[in-house]
Parts: sequence; C-alpha cells; structure tokens
Amino acid sequence: MSKIKEELKYSQSHEWVMMMGADTCRIGITDYAQQSLGDIVYVDMHPVGERVEAQDTLADVESVKAVSEIYSPLSGTISQINEELIDAPEKLNEDCYGSWICELEEVRGTDELMSAEEYRAYLATLEQ
Repeated sequence: MSKIKEELKYSQSHEWVMMMGADTCRIGITDYAQQSLGDIVYVDMHPVGERVEAQDTLADVESVKAVSEIYSPLSGTISQINEELIDAPEKLNEDCYGSWICELEEVRGTDELMSAEEYRAYLATLEQ
C-alpha cells in the first residue's frame, strides 16, 4: 500500500503538490510513483525560469528499469530546483515526500488536483 500524505494535493500522473502560498508550490513524485520506477539513478530537471504548462515535462527520472518523464500538474514558472537530487537521485526512493523536484511560482490549475482521499480512491482503481 502506497503512503499518501493528507496535507498534499495529487495528480493522476502521480506527482504531489504542496502549496506554499497563494501562487507558489513545491512538486515531487508520490510513493506510488517511486515504487513503480524502482531504484532511481539519475534526475534531469528543467532549468529555473522555464515556463511550463500543466502536463508539460518537468524532469526526466532514470531508474534501473527505464527513463520516465515527470509531468507538471500545474502551469507556472520554475523558481527553484532541488539541486540535491543531481548528486543523490536515490533520495526520491528514500523519502519521496521530503525530496521535492522543483518549485513553481505564478501557478494556475489547482482546481484539477485531487485531495488525498480522491488520490487514494484513484489508486484503488489502478490496482483492480
């Protein structure tokens, strides 16, 4: 069973969102995503200042299984990336909720996100 944090919002592509203000957020991958990926060995993040639309790629994550794209659940501008992941990508496996990928500012589209309860129900449909 995947861990889900109640205070976060979630996307169908398995990213979590922590709102840090009215229009700023932090984004990472869920426990379900990191388990599905397997051992993560490399993270390639988009640069600070890049504007992204919802469902645009934010990062590429390479695991022992494959390379996977991480999608932005919201539209906004990348204001910060987690540079710790460059040298220690395995932190996404060790603590996926403590190891964020990037921060966005000027975010739009928060109405599309799921609550923890809605995400839990969504995961249940995938496991059937």
